[in-house]
Amino acid sequence: MRRQFRLAARVCLLGLLAAGVVALYAYGEARRLPAIRWATLALADWPAGIAPVRVVLISDIHLGNQTMDATRLRKVVDEINVLSPDIVLIAGDFIAGHAEDRAGRDAARLIAPLRRLRVRIGIVAVLGNHDHWSNATAVTRALERAGITVLNNNAARIGPLVVGGLDDDFTERARPAMMLARMARLVGPRLVLSHSPDPAARMPTPLVMLAGHTHCGQVVLPIVGRLVSVSRLGNRYACGLIREPGRTVIVTAGLGTSQLPFRLGAVPDLWLLTIGPGGPGQRPNRSPARPR
Repeated sequence: MRRQFRLAARVCLLGLLAAGVVALYAYGEARRLPAIRWATLALADWPAGIAPVRVVLISDIHLGNQTMDATRLRKVVDEINVLSPDIVLIAGDFIAGHAEDRAGRDAARLIAPLRRLRVRIGIVAVLGNHDHWSNATAVTRALERAGITVLNNNAARIGPLVVGGLDDDFTERARPAMMLARMARLVGPRLVLSHSPDPAARMPTPLVMLAGHTHCGQVVLPIVGRLVSVSRLGNRYACGLIREPGRTVIVTAGLGTSQLPFRLGAVPDLWLLTIGPGGPGQRPNRSPARPR
């Protein structure tokens, strides 16, 4: 009996040690610098004589929890600046909170790091569910102070692009018809920025949408797969570059974490997009060597 007890105790101890090692690894993965994904997108109505633009897509900063503080955000911004983007698009969830932050303390902490972004044309953002749950007004004001254009069911001409920005679909604030009507008033090649990718399925084609929200599952186990899906459409727009007839959707894994401070099988990432005329193409969906 004692021998069986000692064996069981050792097995439990080994299990706890293994779980601890995995948790430490997953925490480190959640705090690593983002992998860089590439894609080349061709948009209709590209103006003649205008060169393609370099666009960086990021999402889900989630400032204010264990995996995203101002120091890490500054490092991510430095990584983005090395890529020399013309435009930066940010697909919501700037804040980590689930509860109202009346003072907007976390929102105010966004200003200094995001002011460090260096772009040739401009920076555009939409809000996510966590921003609305915490303090959407404070987040919007902080982003505007950082020089970022916030689009809530609105559109703007950003360099050669007409960018439509959907408000958050997860909290039922998205108004695609309103946004599309405002896009129609502007001339130029079009794309849509949304926190959640779900609206893509019910929007008219042709459509190019850039989104976040899913974290690419955040924790993805071998065989089991994604433990949690925050998309109403399951795995249809779970992660990466998805091409459907008339639709191209890119979903970034985001930079921060929600709920638990772990990432496993779904590292933080950002997308470097070359957007211009010509036939559609895609470079390998992998991380390059980091520029020195």
